[in-house]
Amino acid sequence: MRTSGNTTITKSELVILDVKELEDIIKRGLSSPISEEEGAKLLDSLGSLAWLQQELAKKNVDLARLRSLFGLDTSEKTDKVLGKLSDGESDTGDDRDETEPNKPKTDKPKPKGHGRNSADDYEGAERIEVPHESLRPGDPCPKCPETKQGKVYALSKPHTLVRLTGRSPLHAKVYELQTLRCNLCGTVFVAGAPPGVGDQKYEATAAAMIALLKYGSGLPFNRLARLQGNLRIPLPAATQWDVVRQAAADLVAVHNELIRQAAQAKLVHNDDTSMKVLELRKYIDQLASAGETKRTGIFSTGIVARLEDGHGIALFFTGRNHAGENLTELLRKRAAELEPPMQMCDGLDRNLPSDFKVILANCLVHARRKFVEVAGSFPEEVRYVLETLRDVYKNEADAKKRGLDDEARLRHHQKHSKPLMTELEEWMKQQFDDKHVEPNSSLGSAIRYMQKRWKKLTQFLRVPGAPLDNNSAERALKKAILHRRNSLFYKTENGARVGDIFMALIYTAELAGKNPLDYLTQLLDNTGAVAADPTRWLPWTYETAGKQPLEPDDEAGHVASAP
Repeated sequence: MRTSGNTTITKSELVILDVKELEDIIKRGLSSPISEEEGAKLLDSLGSLAWLQQELAKKNVDLARLRSLFGLDTSEKTDKVLGKLSDGESDTGDDRDETEPNKPKTDKPKPKGHGRNSADDYEGAERIEVPHESLRPGDPCPKCPETKQGKVYALSKPHTLVRLTGRSPLHAKVYELQTLRCNLCGTVFVAGAPPGVGDQKYEATAAAMIALLKYGSGLPFNRLARLQGNLRIPLPAATQWDVVRQAAADLVAVHNELIRQAAQAKLVHNDDTSMKVLELRKYIDQLASAGETKRTGIFSTGIVARLEDGHGIALFFTGRNHAGENLTELLRKRAAELEPPMQMCDGLDRNLPSDFKVILANCLVHARRKFVEVAGSFPEEVRYVLETLRDVYKNEADAKKRGLDDEARLRHHQKHSKPLMTELEEWMKQQFDDKHVEPNSSLGSAIRYMQKRWKKLTQFLRVPGAPLDNNSAERALKKAILHRRNSLFYKTENGARVGDIFMALIYTAELAGKNPLDYLTQLLDNTGAVAADPTRWLPWTYETAGKQPLEPDDEAGHVASAP
């Protein structure tokens, strides 16, 4: 959140600062300069206050809306929202009568994702085969009677034991090479390194792990440095940056290939979120103070592209450009003979590309959220809308469960969802025609938002493969948001580019169902082959790339440009 002169304040995320912490920062600032981090906290808290004043100045701001602004009661699930609107119904769904306190609760199905993990879930674990201490397949059974003795055989599924051990995220080995010296001539003889010990201090697995912790899990360099220091395997933050910066240079080729293939996709999701880049912020502030620019924001754009073969590619771009401008640059790499792609985004104009035609679809979840925000003031109307959209999403879930292709899915929605959406469209029109709803009210604004974008919101009823929402881009942006919440900012534009490269590779590997650590390690262990033919080293092809022989020309080295 930023304020600059008369620029309109927009919400990225509200910062709720402890009052005591705020007072301490102000007191320190009166006597001595405060740190950069404290200054950022103070600016964000003041920005939050200014933004809240803007919201309060608007019409029809109810308590439910204010609670949602501060992260309270943020669930938008239909059952949660409708449960709060129902008189006499508890949020937990407990149907016991107060007059029967001993009546047991109604049995509910156990939620998914709870319980113990099976041994098969530990796909990344080391597998150790343990033979029986006394028996081998084909041996006589020691329990059978001597007159009728059977033979034992091996079962296809062995009994398993799972044991977890703790170790540092980055483990170190110190090889103590025996050193001998002649007492006469003084010649020193040093033992050779064991086989397999490379000449690099930081192996590919180390660079991959640091990148995965930082850009995949949001662990800042300083926190990892503190953890490694406590475990007596030092890894300073500056060293971590040097390792990932050098590794990113070797990944440019495969990252560029992901960009090239994403440009040919049949479907692209895009959205952006605010981001802090200190070097860029300083430059923008200098331009703004000189009156040379009106755009003061910095953004991270997330683009998720779906290819014809079903594979997904995630890309991230951090800088001054909005999501639509970054999508424009991507589409410049699209083959001219291809049909326009389908684009899914929310209703903001800044998400749209210029100079390129797309089949535009808007996010149904964003339209639905407008009604959730006014549920406290218009419970019955909101109930109708949410229940209608819930049935549409049930139809979508049924299509996925049945594995329908794009054409069959379209027919499924036309048969089951089109009547629901047609009825909803008529209901919204009737609210205004019969003057049940004031157009300028909060409910009226929600209805007008949906009516204005109705064709784009209902593309899934006309276009094969059109998605219902932009959740794919929203999930991808969680990588950038996680980094922003934990590391707070990028220091330089180069640092932001390194983060964009690693986030793209990590999340694309996750979309392909691959192990990101193994993927990054294989890329960094085969940098020459990756640069020679990056198409063989995508998340869905890399596992067989190392097994294929290279052409003689492919053995040549490469020089990757720094990100």
